[in-house]
Amino acid sequence: MEYTMSTDTATTTPAIATGTYMIDPSHSEVGFVARHAMITKVRGAFRTFEGTGYFDQKNPSNSHLKLDILADSIDTGNADRDGHLRGNDFFDMENHPRITFASTSIEAAGHDTYRVTGDLSLRGVTKPVVVEFEFAGTAIDPFGNHRMGLEGSVVVNRKDWGLNFNAALDTGGVLVGEKVTLNFDVSAIKTD
Repeated sequence: MEYTMSTDTATTTPAIATGTYMIDPSHSEVGFVARHAMITKVRGAFRTFEGTGYFDQKNPSNSHLKLDILADSIDTGNADRDGHLRGNDFFDMENHPRITFASTSIEAAGHDTYRVTGDLSLRGVTKPVVVEFEFAGTAIDPFGNHRMGLEGSVVVNRKDWGLNFNAALDTGGVLVGEKVTLNFDVSAIKTD
């Protein structure tokens, strides 16, 4: 394996990232942003998730990714709101405890950018989505782990998955926007 010196962190990093990876949840985030009351944005994240995949840097079409999220781990910083999101108005977590994403194809979309198409399943509904990921590079951490970083996002319409709750505002508009941005900041550890 070839190695190069990173100019940003002064750590040795592998030049080729091809291999099997496991997402490190303690250094990653699966988050979301949604419009509230038409005037502001609410941010949140899922705190419990796991993911695995294979990344072929030279031939991305050989790559694949799977993500499994415990829906009950939702955290928006407000216990009442989190309780509402866990209920039937939104995620119906009692009947649908997991949110999953499984890639169906991966392709290069530019320099260090990859288009990941896959099936997003939540609340008993599965729909295809396309997530644009930026390859953030590789590093070897102080414990000798080979790491790869990826950052991606996609905008979805929550109603496509049956998250239909809303309330009209006296000033016009609605309480919860339909569009939700899903954000993925991933640090993955090479396992082979």
